[in-house]
Amino acid sequence: MKKTTGMDRSVTSKWRPATQAVRGGTWRSEHGETSEALFLTSGYTYDNAAEVAARFAGEAEGMTYSRLQNPTVAMLEERIALMEGAEACRVQASGMAAMTAALLCQLSAGDHCVAARAAFGSCRWLVDHLLPRFGIETTVIDSADNDAWEAAIQPNTKVFFFETPANPTLDVVDLEHVCGIAKAHGITTVVDNAFASPALQRPMEFGADVVAYSATKLMDGQGRVLAGAVCGTKQWIDEVLLPFQRNTGPNLSPFNAWVVMKGLETLDLRAHRQSQNAVALGKFMEPRVPRILHPGLESHPRHALALKQMRATGPIFAFDLGSRAKAHALLDALELVDLSNNIGDSRSLACHPASTTHAGLSEEARAEMGVTEGLVRINVGLEDIEDLREDIDRALGAAGF
Repeated sequence: MKKTTGMDRSVTSKWRPATQAVRGGTWRSEHGETSEALFLTSGYTYDNAAEVAARFAGEAEGMTYSRLQNPTVAMLEERIALMEGAEACRVQASGMAAMTAALLCQLSAGDHCVAARAAFGSCRWLVDHLLPRFGIETTVIDSADNDAWEAAIQPNTKVFFFETPANPTLDVVDLEHVCGIAKAHGITTVVDNAFASPALQRPMEFGADVVAYSATKLMDGQGRVLAGAVCGTKQWIDEVLLPFQRNTGPNLSPFNAWVVMKGLETLDLRAHRQSQNAVALGKFMEPRVPRILHPGLESHPRHALALKQMRATGPIFAFDLGSRAKAHALLDALELVDLSNNIGDSRSLACHPASTTHAGLSEEARAEMGVTEGLVRINVGLEDIEDLREDIDRALGAAGF
């Protein structure tokens, strides 16, 4: 591979996903380094004043300031865009920086946003509390009700915002149907794809306009750094997102960008292996627990839709033990699986959403979303499935199941 091949879309767009994840976006300096270089710099120097003026005017290629461009960050952005099938990508300091930027860059006072009720706690906080502070109306609906999306549209509706599968109840949204409604009404769809990553699901193939990520999750996949990403058309990224990002500054550090690039090299392998482990563990648990929410199991109401939209159903699922006491008893009895509120990690992790990721929401909002007191969310890792079964078996017994 030549020094700049990874940035040449005429070449890289023909590569298959696993190859794109390893080599896409790679740009090598004059030293010809094998691994992507880490550029730890806040600013750049120029040969003359005319060059500076041309770059700041957008008339010449080149870096101006690391809040706007950085070579390491640019490599990650190109790699994610390539994997997503998007024209462009801008990375952010965290997943929530990505979600906030994707919404606020295009919504103004007087606009209206329709959002799925099942969502990560902080995403619901954006919809329920932050957007209304700026005079942006919001309507929360049951995302599994296809008719509810069109029924919620108002003359001022500008955005549909949802995640699929959703955190933590694993609701699955019919991407093709919902994105089709949005396009028919001139509404922009913003899809949070963190539970799947582009290795397992590419919402743009079903009509999504904007795809946002917590790259902290599967993209890094090893619990090391925070990162986010927003993908879209080049025009939307340059004209809508970039002015917001340039002037508010949720930029990603070069070091974190470099770490996420290393994670992407193994994303395809990890995501599929973890999905296999999750299905195996879910099948083992299904006869033992009162309720399981797992799109990889036939018992999920949208199992067929999940298989249609996704290459694999992901490493995350939830189950309900009926009470907080039983949920905590199971968590306390785990010996191998860690208690942690992160997801997408190569290690198996479990948490109680009602007292962690969704604790900031009202009891009414949690009930509306299906985040019950007995709900446990698990991220299934790369450990041997037999060890995971043994750990879960012991913990279920300790919880009385």
